[in-house]
Amino acid sequence: MPIVRIELFPGRSAETKAEIGLEITKVLEAVAGIKPTATTVVFTEISPSDWLVAGEPFSAHAQLK
Repeated sequence: MPIVRIELFPGRSAETKAEIGLEITKVLEAVAGIKPTATTVVFTEISPSDWLVAGEPFSAHAQLK
């Protein structure tokens, strides 16, 4: 049973996350033959202040947005 963990900044709606989860589930079914009921998608929202790139706050790497 795959567990797909997605870490992202806050701000996506529940509807958007549901759509992402559905599409990921569809891909795993199409590519790997995994039944949709076996796939779990978990979202973890992380504040940009808690996200570091190369040891610096994400805001220092704004071009990555």
